[in-house]
Amino acid sequence: MTLLASWVAVDSRNPSSIYIMSDSRIRWNATTKFDHGKKIFACKNSPDIFGYCGDVLFPSIVLNQIVDMADQGLLFEENWSCEQKSNAVATQLYLAFRNYPKDVESIFAKTLHIIHCSRDKDVNFYCRKINWTAEKIWKVETHDFESYSDKLFVVGSGANEFLEKFEKYKNGDNQKTSRSLFHCFTDTLSDIKDIHCGGAPQLAGLYRIQNGRYYGIINNNKRYFQGVESDELLNFDKIEWRNELFEICDGYTMKIKDKAQRQPNPLKP
Repeated sequence: MTLLASWVAVDSRNPSSIYIMSDSRIRWNATTKFDHGKKIFACKNSPDIFGYCGDVLFPSIVLNQIVDMADQGLLFEENWSCEQKSNAVATQLYLAFRNYPKDVESIFAKTLHIIHCSRDKDVNFYCRKINWTAEKIWKVETHDFESYSDKLFVVGSGANEFLEKFEKYKNGDNQKTSRSLFHCFTDTLSDIKDIHCGGAPQLAGLYRIQNGRYYGIINNNKRYFQGVESDELLNFDKIEWRNELFEICDGYTMKIKDKAQRQPNPLKP
């Protein structure tokens, strides 16, 4: 099912960045799994990122198409608000679903959640969850932001374990910080009991400038990109790397970069 979470980072000047993070496991039954499934999507040419959980086949196909439409300038106008962009995304989901074969057995899990995070030209951030339920109803839900860094949507079969740990993190030494949310996610995934969640974390984000971006993740002394082990790839300096503590790392050495801020997790010895 997945563990999928979004959160906003807030500094003294209001929201400064927004993130979507997930695990990488796709599971068919008790014995069959794949720990390298892509669940996070980022647009190269617009400030929009997506993540999904629940059903796998439909969103993995359609979100790829939606990102390509956006990157080719076919989906959004440059001056659109975040809500206008998210409405366009929802419309594409509805249209695709209308043409999806209804006679295929078990084409859907009982639910489908798609998180869309966006930013407009005035540097306003936005987060919406688009849901499909077994009752064949589509619903949308937008999350308001607090005046501090905080979780937004947490969904999937691993959500309860995350939220249970978050009770400690929200009162810890790093409370109300972006790194606390990241720490809570990696801590949850490292010992999660739900067999439907696993693999390496994957992460996408938006800052006040530029467009959607993917991060490389250093997990258990290995490099991962979009859930795929990446130690045999090239040009590790082309993307930003983060370790389990959310520290900025050198993609080649996998060590924290010189002058990068350390992000200790006081709840993990």
